[in-house]
Amino acid sequence: MTSDNDNRIRIFDTTLRDGEQAPGCSMTLREKLRVAKSLAELNVDIIEAGFPAASPGDFDAVKAIADENLGPTICGLARCNPDDIEKVHAAVKGADRHRIHVFVATSAIHREYKLKMAKEEIIKSAVGAIRMARELVSDVEFSPEDASRTELGYLAEVVSAAIEAGATTINIPDTVGYTVPAEFDKLFRYLKDHVENIDDVVLSVHCHNDLGMAVANSLAAVSAGARQIECTINGIGERAGNCSLEEVVMAVKTREEFFELTTGIDSRRLYPASRLVSSITGMHVPRNKAIVGENAFAHEAGIHQHGMLQHASTYEIMQPADVGLSRSNLVLGKHSGRHAFRDRVRELGFDLDEFETNRAFKEFKKLADLKKDVFDGDIEAIIMNVDGTSAGPWHMKSLTVNTATGQAAETEIVLVGEDGKEARRKATGDGPIAAAFQAIEDITGVALTLKNFELHSASIGEDAQGEVTVSVEHDGESYRGRGTSVDIVEAGSQACLEVSNRVLRRRARGPAPAKSAVDRATI
Repeated sequence: MTSDNDNRIRIFDTTLRDGEQAPGCSMTLREKLRVAKSLAELNVDIIEAGFPAASPGDFDAVKAIADENLGPTICGLARCNPDDIEKVHAAVKGADRHRIHVFVATSAIHREYKLKMAKEEIIKSAVGAIRMARELVSDVEFSPEDASRTELGYLAEVVSAAIEAGATTINIPDTVGYTVPAEFDKLFRYLKDHVENIDDVVLSVHCHNDLGMAVANSLAAVSAGARQIECTINGIGERAGNCSLEEVVMAVKTREEFFELTTGIDSRRLYPASRLVSSITGMHVPRNKAIVGENAFAHEAGIHQHGMLQHASTYEIMQPADVGLSRSNLVLGKHSGRHAFRDRVRELGFDLDEFETNRAFKEFKKLADLKKDVFDGDIEAIIMNVDGTSAGPWHMKSLTVNTATGQAAETEIVLVGEDGKEARRKATGDGPIAAAFQAIEDITGVALTLKNFELHSASIGEDAQGEVTVSVEHDGESYRGRGTSVDIVEAGSQACLEVSNRVLRRRARGPAPAKSAVDRATI
């Protein structure tokens, strides 16, 4: 299937599985579908959509994504047991191209303390699972969890058995981010030299970023023969995260003469995908983040600015347009029409349907009445928040805030219910946010415990929109909400109301099934 002469790297995106396992990054089914569609537009080769055995919700999300048949191979993760494997198959079979990904730990520390299994038992378990999966699908991936800390000889033995059993992709994970590039290069070259028929499968790499080397280790593996990279948008994932998709893709593209490799990624979709995932998860991209951070193409130092004016290549090894990042500032104003708005949305890399376009345009016109200038960042913020609290059952009609030094803040909020009736409440608090939250709680009856409140400026200027993300708890469950407005109290109130609406919708559906203990499994 692959050889050293194969110069095409497959991009395996696990944002919806490993990425979502990062604390605070859980997504609703609707949000997962939006991310999956963005990944398909990005032209990733494989989407690992989730871990179907983790919970009924995970199963439903994987199945919904597979049934959309977006183009990429849809993959689900499974432990080496029949129930997991059957669940993955049932979830992914709706896609024309689908894959079952099975894993089992192989390192000495996992064998002794987690699995309490002998080496031979682990190989037997892996072989049985791969054979069962091959009876259901033709595309089976196998991962020896914690491979980077597994004895080389035993790892080669496991991989050999997996290939003989029918695995079509062999993934080598650095599960705890322990390895370094030279060591990982040696590991892959050892497998290439010691595993029979290894050129008949696709060698894959899956790196975590605990020591900040996930991208470097992935590239080392590629140089040693790997032809699939497992990664996530913005590098999100458990602990310090995973290999960053945008970084590893642009490294290969920018240094193509060195790697002599390519990917099928449409790099112009990287920035929109990054913004979407950041907005949905509430994990803002650091300003100095490579490729998609706000400072990635900013040049403040005088000597850099002088060089840029002479020729961009003096300090830029990539063009902003290469990753879908616009250079423009002022884009639209209050007199701009729907056609100009739709064109600008497309130029920013977003593909909205008619319903979403109409809703976003309505919000744009509201914003244009409040702001003198509307920037790209403002447009992006509107698009990211297009779902917002629109699903109800409550909608905000008005918000009044009164504050004075040395006095408690007071807010009055008017919400409109699904029946069209208004509910009005006043509340006080240590600050306007606390007072607003209390008023919303009094109306909706949903008691929330605020754990985190993040404010991010969507654009520039004194009238810039504030993007607020709140993390809260309700009845032992964690929720996340977001809101956008030129008034940060209003933005925070929108975020709070979004969570309250989500809780009420869940109540209406009945109690959610409990997640099993495997929903934090990782490779």
